[in-house]
Amino acid sequence: MIFLRKIIFAVIILALQFANLSAKALEVSATSAVLIDAKTGQVLYEKNAYERRGMASTTKIMTAICALENANLSDTVTVSKKAAYQEGSSIYLLEGEKIKMEDLLYGLMLNSGNDAAVAIAEHVSGSVEEFAKLMTKKAEEIGAKNTQFKNPSGLDEEGHYTTAYDLALISRYALSNPDFKTIVSTKRKTIPNHMTGIDRYLKNHNKMLFNYEGATGIKTGFTKKTGRCLVTSAQKDGQELIAVTLNAPDDWRDHTNMLNYGFSVCKKVNVLKKDDLAGFARVIGGTEKKIEAYIKEDLDIFLKDGVLDKVKVEYKINDLPAPVAYGDSAGEAIVLYNDEIIERVPLYVKENVEKTIIYTFWDNLKKVLGYYFVKI
Repeated sequence: MIFLRKIIFAVIILALQFANLSAKALEVSATSAVLIDAKTGQVLYEKNAYERRGMASTTKIMTAICALENANLSDTVTVSKKAAYQEGSSIYLLEGEKIKMEDLLYGLMLNSGNDAAVAIAEHVSGSVEEFAKLMTKKAEEIGAKNTQFKNPSGLDEEGHYTTAYDLALISRYALSNPDFKTIVSTKRKTIPNHMTGIDRYLKNHNKMLFNYEGATGIKTGFTKKTGRCLVTSAQKDGQELIAVTLNAPDDWRDHTNMLNYGFSVCKKVNVLKKDDLAGFARVIGGTEKKIEAYIKEDLDIFLKDGVLDKVKVEYKINDLPAPVAYGDSAGEAIVLYNDEIIERVPLYVKENVEKTIIYTFWDNLKKVLGYYFVKI
């Protein structure tokens, strides 16, 4: 009996120690912070996540989005005097220099070039002021309702603010763009300077890319007024997380702890299984009136504690005109988290259905009549 009590006591002590370790992992230096799952948007950790604060150069995440959606990577941008003489971090653009939009975006996101930000803004919208309006409008469309931009670089300015949660939403949206994802995951890049003939060598300021296994991006930021700001994305075992901190003296450690915590508390949950029956598709003009529709591929998502209460699946099954062949599309399974669509998985059929004799007859008759009237 005494031995059993000792075992129970030891288990309790270990559980308490584990709980303390988990709590310590969530201690962050940031004034505001949030950790979300990139696919579902599920909030895994938050600290003052909805307070408005300055964001410094993490502003440039939205600058890049607006550039990618309103210009072409192959566009040639002419650098203005205003862009060339921007204060703060720079890729040393020269007045009158012509440079491709793609190169500007690398300079913007890797080296945090304020000059690149202004050159992009002027090319897309004609002025910094109009581009800032475009940025704010885009934030509202994404769902970042507590965000307002006054410039594309992140320099301190009255009325230029976001929240940790809004910045996570903006980053989640940005990472859905393949070009954005490629740029922010790049560690080093060389871009040309056609005026001097000396190439510019860029190295990503985001140390998480170099020091955290699985890190995929995305942006650093700092001003004396806002403090250190950081957004990090990372992938592990098929899951992607986004961590955001605003005014964080020890941001690298904050993000390491937040990401480790997020990956540890989430469980993989199977939502859709390949070849499970989804429903029945109606066949128009076929020898059969309806046939079975199946899910084409597995779908797993990651949820904190594996709780599925906010996940819904809706099936959109199409009517199929005969003839129908094995493998034909039959619609889609729509997966929602918190009533937001997070994935669409195709449905398909596993049998062949021929047209009925009467439909075949009418088809042939229409062909004959069509040919006859064309001849006339």
